[in-house]
Order: sequence, then C-alpha cells, then structure tokens
Amino acid sequence: MTKTLRLRWLLLGALIVNTASSFIWPLTTVYMHNYLHESLTVSGWVLFFYSITMVVGNYLGGYLFDRWSRYKTMIVGVGLMVINAGLLIFYHGWPNYALFLILLGLGNGIVATGINSYATVVHGYRSSYIFNVLYFMNNLGLVLGTLLVGIVLPMGIADVFIVAFVLFVAFILVVIFGYHVPEPKFNQVYQLKHAHHHPAKSTLLRMIILMLALLITWVAYEQWQSNISSYMLSLHMSIQKYSFVWTFNAILIVLFQPLLTAFDRWLLQHLMGRMYVGFVIMSSSFIILLVAKHYTMFLASMALLTIGEIAVFPAVSTFVDRLASLHEKGKYQGYVNMFASIGRAIGPLVGAQIVDFTASYRILFLCCVLAMFAITTLFIIINIYLDKKIGSVVCADNK
Repeated sequence: MTKTLRLRWLLLGALIVNTASSFIWPLTTVYMHNYLHESLTVSGWVLFFYSITMVVGNYLGGYLFDRWSRYKTMIVGVGLMVINAGLLIFYHGWPNYALFLILLGLGNGIVATGINSYATVVHGYRSSYIFNVLYFMNNLGLVLGTLLVGIVLPMGIADVFIVAFVLFVAFILVVIFGYHVPEPKFNQVYQLKHAHHHPAKSTLLRMIILMLALLITWVAYEQWQSNISSYMLSLHMSIQKYSFVWTFNAILIVLFQPLLTAFDRWLLQHLMGRMYVGFVIMSSSFIILLVAKHYTMFLASMALLTIGEIAVFPAVSTFVDRLASLHEKGKYQGYVNMFASIGRAIGPLVGAQIVDFTASYRILFLCCVLAMFAITTLFIIINIYLDKKIGSVVCADNK
C-alpha cells in the first residue's frame, strides 16, 4: 500500500482502460452487422443497453466510492471488465457477445466514475489541472485503441478481445499497486452526522441545470457518432472521409488540450466563463451543419465542436468537484458520468426519431442548436443570479 495516490498512476490507469475499452465498443455495430449478420436496429439496441448499464455502473461507482471502499470499488469494476473481456475471447457469437458486452458496460461505468472520483483526492495539484490532463489521457487512449484495433482486427475478432483482456489485466495491476492508498475513516459518528445532510438549494439548482446542459450536449454530440455519418454518406462522401473527421477531432484535442493546461491557473479563475464560452461554441458548431454541403464545412463544424468540448468537459468535472462536500465526491462525479452516459444512450435514438418523423437532417440540426442554446442561456442566467445573490463557488486554489 502506497501512502498517497500519485498522479502518474491515475493517468496511466486512465490511458490503459480507455485504450482497452476502445478495442471493444466502437466495433459493436460493424461486428454485429457484418460478422454476426444482425440488423442495425439490433446493434443499436445493444449499444443502448450497454450505455444503460454504464449509467448504473456510474451510480454504483460513486455510491460505493463514498460509502464503502475506494480501492475495492475499483477492483470490482475492473474485475467485471476482465471477466467479461475474457469470456468474449471464447464466446463472441450471438447472443453471448451482446450479454458480455452489456455486463462489461457495468464495469466500465464503475471504473469511469472511480477514476474521476480518485482525481478529486490526488494531492499536490489543482483539481482543474488534474481533470484537464485526465481528459487528455482519456482521449489519447481512445485514439491509440482505435488505431491499434484496425491493425489487430484483420487477424481475427478473438485477437481483438485477447488484446483488450491483456490491457484490462494490466490495468488491474496498476490499480493494485498504484490505487491502494489509505482511505479516510468514515466512522459511525461521522456517518450519523451526515446521514440527513442535504446540500444547499443553490447547490442543487446549479447541479440540476448543469446536468441538464451536459445531457443535452451529449445528445447533440452523439449525432456525430450516428446520424451525421448517414447524412454525409447521403451527400456522396466516403466512409474514409467520415472516419477522418474523428482523426481530425483527435488531432485537435492532442494539440489544444495541452495549451489549455498551460493556462490552467488563469482558466480556473474564470471557470464559469470557460464553461459559458465552451457551451456556446459547441452550440454554434451545429449552425454550420444547417448549411453544410461540402466536406470542409463538416470539418469546420467538428473543429468548433472539439474546441468547445475541450473547454467544457474537464471544466464540468472541476466545477462539480467544487460543489461537492468531502463525503460526496464520488456521488457528484457519478452524476457527471451518469448524465453523459444517458446522453450517449438516447442521443442516436432521439436523432433517428427526429429524422424519421420530419425526413430532414436540417430539422435535426436546428433542434440541436435551439436546445443547446436554450439550456446554455438558462445555465448562464441561473449561475449569474446565484453568484450575485450568494457568491461564486469558484475561488482561488493554490494547490
């Protein structure tokens, strides 16, 4: 057992688990449709239930992190991922593939919240700095995974699951040697003192509106993973061009995220402004899609979306950390992951329903613009009002 959790262990764990995860879930639609010969609708429902189990895992991860054991919570989550990835090596036909993938989502949800929650207890760094670097490592893992899976997949689907299994085993070793640190003693007196503790109404209001903004943002964001690909193909753009959009997204994150980290102290002092600007930029990216006909306009839209997400997503975790009391760090980070997972789960379904009902992708993009600008405006107004009434939650952090 080490004395404190070191940042390098946290980041290494995030890199490994995101690399391993990106070996599995991005292949779902292609594997189920082209290899298992299931319909796109069936693969869509499998991904939906995968996201739902992630939501459950997000909640359990936060609850167990606060109420049980931080280390054991991570072991349970990673254990589920190791077991189900191992089973997929040998049993990847239908319906075993769907069952083990969905159960793997439960472990993934626990681990995602666990890593975010551990980020709140790393000493010696500002929380905003940690979440910025953590976001970078998460995305770097996704990039590495998607690049490597293209090399491994031609060798056979079992080899993909073998690599994922090995990476999950490597991650559990990182957890054992790096995450096993002394934990606070939540004795009975402390638990009784906080058993009926309720956060201030202002805190609840800030959380509710922020989680709604996060949910709507992810619903819109997921259109890029689903319906926008179909739209680009309908405009006679190739799959390769659509795939490069995500490569472009990754390149921008790798280039700009370190830049934001370099100005972390200043951005922390302007945390609310960072979120306001980020949400507005992400909303604006869908305005371009309303008139997009050429490939360069899709790239421009993705550029705005990426810059906005770099500003918003790490800042949300930092802001929520500042709202949370010591004994609720896990629960609040669980909410962040839960609402993101819900948005990812329902986004493709909501978008598909709008397109089917209206027979128009432009109406889908217009709905995204209106919904995102509306919730962003409400988020800004409520926070400005609360800041004037009771003071800002953002204060100097000299860690």
